[in-house]
Order: sequence, then structure tokens, then C-alpha cells
Amino acid sequence: MANIITVTNVLGPLATNCYMVVNTDTRETLIVDPADRPDFIIKRCKEQQYKVTAVLLTHGHFDHIRAIPGLREEYPYIKVYAGKEEEDVLKNPNVNMTIDFPPEMTLEADIYVNDGEVLDLIGTKIKCLHVPGHTKGGICYYFEDNKIVFSGDTLFEMSIGRSDFPTGDWDALINNISSKLLTLPEDVVVYSGHGGKTTIGREKKMNPFFSEL
Repeated sequence: MANIITVTNVLGPLATNCYMVVNTDTRETLIVDPADRPDFIIKRCKEQQYKVTAVLLTHGHFDHIRAIPGLREEYPYIKVYAGKEEEDVLKNPNVNMTIDFPPEMTLEADIYVNDGEVLDLIGTKIKCLHVPGHTKGGICYYFEDNKIVFSGDTLFEMSIGRSDFPTGDWDALINNISSKLLTLPEDVVVYSGHGGKTTIGREKKMNPFFSEL
């Protein structure tokens, strides 16, 4: 099993969590949801000698994707991963909300993943969990061997994501969190798109949206 560390950076006007997931042996690094500061991310990676390998997008909202053009310019070889159902969100400024938070932006991922697909990156396996509700193509990335999951804006510490944005669906959000995330082992650490980290067990017991289920 690869020795993985997660470095959290809070960036942008909505305090978005941009994560650097680092294999401490090889320095290979994944960027999860790069927010809006490519300059900061690049500087941090160079300082720490992180070898940026790929970008994993949990969903396509503006506050999670802004830095991608800058990262592609610095690292032209990297691949950007996103959920297959999120393709329309990334490409449409009305849906990714850059029309409301200009400049408008369209984005094309390099690789679109499906529910249950397993990626082999930075020396570890990553299972892609399609968890629609916040957006229609939201993906959570589950590092089973390392007992961590990146939940984007679906599941938060003691809360859940909004479902009133374009392509959101309240029933889908509740049902998919229950069936796809809260069924993971209780000691899995949850890294959300905003706010602090938590665990699956804590959310099952104490999250007010699920504690009575």
C-alpha cells in the first residue's frame, strides 16, 4: 500500500478546499478540486517537490475548476478526471455558474469516469463513486487502502451540499449519500469541498440529515 498524505489548501472567495494527495515515496501528487489559485498551487508543489500527475474533479462548479487552465499551462501532460454525467455541467457557463461569477468558462475533462470505475494513480487504487444530487455528475473518490474519501460538495461535516443549483436534486442527494457514502467503513476519513474533515462513522451517528435514518 502506498503511503499517502493529504495536504489541504483553502482557496478562493468560497473557501474551497483544494487537496494535494501525495505519495510520500515517489512525490507523485493528485490535485483534487483546484479552486482558483493556480499560482499558489504551482508554487506549493515546486517548494515541496510534488510531481503533479492528475487533477480529480468532484464536480464542475466554478469555485472548484478555475485553476485548471493555469495548471494545464504549467503541466501540459496532466490529465483532468471528472464524472461522465458532469460533462454538460463543465461545458455550460449557465450550469457551472461562471455566468454568475465571471469570467465565463467552459471546460473539457480529459477522462470521464463512470460509477464504480477504479483508477490506478500515484501507486494506489481509487474507486469512483457517482453521487448525484448536488450536481448530476458528482463523483466522490474513495481511496480504499488509505481509508479516505473526497466527497466534494455532497457530504460535509454535520451537513450536506445544496441541491438548488442547476442539475441538483434533493432526493437524489439524500439517497445517494445514504447508499454510496454512509455504507463505507466507519473509520474512513471524509475530506469535503468546504469545511473540516470528518469520518463516515461520525456522520452516520451525528449528521442531522441522517442520524434518524
